[in-house]
Amino acid sequence: MQVPNDHRGPFFISTAIPYVNARPHVGHALEFVLTDVYARYQRQQGRDVFFLSGSDENSLKNVQAAEKEGISTQALVDRYVLAYQEMCRAMNISNDDFIRTSIDPRHLQGAAKIWLAMAEAGDLYTRSYRGLYCVGCELFYNEDELVDGRCPDHGTAPDLVEEENWFFRLSKYADQLHDLISRDVLRVVPAARKNEVLRFIESGLEDFSVSRSRARARDWGVAVPGDPTQVMYVWVDALANYITALDYASDGARYAHYWTGADDRVHVIGKGILRFHAVYWPAMLLAAGEPLPTHVVVHGYLTADGQKISKSIGNVIDPLDVVARYGVDGLRYYMLRDFSPFGDGDFTWEKLAARYRADLANDLGNLLNRSVSMLGRYRAGVVPAAGAPTTLDIELAELRDGMEARVAAALAEFDPQSALTAIWELVTRANGYVEQTAPWTLARAERDGAGPERLDTVLATLATTLGQLAWLLLPFLPDTSHAMAAQLGLAAPGDPIVAGARVGTPTPLFPRVEDEVAAPAG
Repeated sequence: MQVPNDHRGPFFISTAIPYVNARPHVGHALEFVLTDVYARYQRQQGRDVFFLSGSDENSLKNVQAAEKEGISTQALVDRYVLAYQEMCRAMNISNDDFIRTSIDPRHLQGAAKIWLAMAEAGDLYTRSYRGLYCVGCELFYNEDELVDGRCPDHGTAPDLVEEENWFFRLSKYADQLHDLISRDVLRVVPAARKNEVLRFIESGLEDFSVSRSRARARDWGVAVPGDPTQVMYVWVDALANYITALDYASDGARYAHYWTGADDRVHVIGKGILRFHAVYWPAMLLAAGEPLPTHVVVHGYLTADGQKISKSIGNVIDPLDVVARYGVDGLRYYMLRDFSPFGDGDFTWEKLAARYRADLANDLGNLLNRSVSMLGRYRAGVVPAAGAPTTLDIELAELRDGMEARVAAALAEFDPQSALTAIWELVTRANGYVEQTAPWTLARAERDGAGPERLDTVLATLATTLGQLAWLLLPFLPDTSHAMAAQLGLAAPGDPIVAGARVGTPTPLFPRVEDEVAAPAG
């Protein structure tokens, strides 16, 4: 079942780096899980993958949160970095590196290098500026972008800011960016977000401020080379993390291999930071003479019971609480199957419980448990050789054998929801096959003198199908995939099911959760 490497080059993929001014909630976890699926799938295909995440530590939001607590900004970000790293472990996120933007020398030196490269291109200059600034977005807004005078994302009135800053000549790159995005040289996914970016460019790009006064930044941030009065605008240093983590500052081997030498350079981001990743960041790279990302994949936001997730509302859901109740793959499956990767989704405990019970425990878990149990009961735990297939066997085999291509097509479009929907067709069909072939009836007939061939074929077909399901589920539900393989007697997902192999002990994959619908207290 192992798919051979198609000789494509390295694959780089990243999450956006989140502000670390509070503990992560399920909305943050969604982006990490989506990115993890794409990374795991590419590894499964034999690609050389580098999966990067990290923490955005230099924002004014972090400074304000620290001031509110009466602690240093460094102490605050140190605390919440640990919370995000704990979430990554709990959610089974397979990132290869986690870059810290306030203390990692690779980042501090790399951010200075890209600044100097932009300056060398003649794309940085100073001027006085007066504008409306949302600290939550770390973004200046024009008045016509506000909703009733408030930030469209945070609902807060922006601050009026006036100071002298460094500016980047974004306007210089408008035509080039429009061309690259129009032709999908820089592919923005989905198409609706691509069109949004093109409209933004067509509306006219203005040069933007890329520094802040040290006074307004509370002396927190990455220093502007050669200007002791300024620190870098947080988005300048934050965006640079994608290459600073690869040793861009020293022209390191990882940068040459996973950025300049990569066939794919993919950023997975939320819709609220689209312009930064599809306009500002590519323009910075053009100025610095560095390769651009190949894909910007844009997901929507999660709400909780129909409301924006907010500490003030009191509806923040910690992913660790969900994992403690439903397991890591219970949460991963719900996020990947229930929510479009490109639209907004609403997290509810009721829907999570229903998915867990119906799809995971009843459909997949029961299929594995029944099949392994019947192999133990009727064939002493040994996979038999299949005999001549019937129409039922052939139909299931055809669906099974065509599933890898369907998953590949879905993930080529960064759509794990469609991939899992296809996989669950196979789960449903395999459960139907059990009912239609009725192995228990065949076993009784065998005891009454019938030959073993038909029951052998049914049990072998089920074992082969479950082996394929374990392989297909590896990028999405890695723990479940390995548990299935172990119960089937395989050393690892993707190993072939062979006649004569001995299966393991049937064990429930998804134990019953008591009081499923009730959210945990706390």
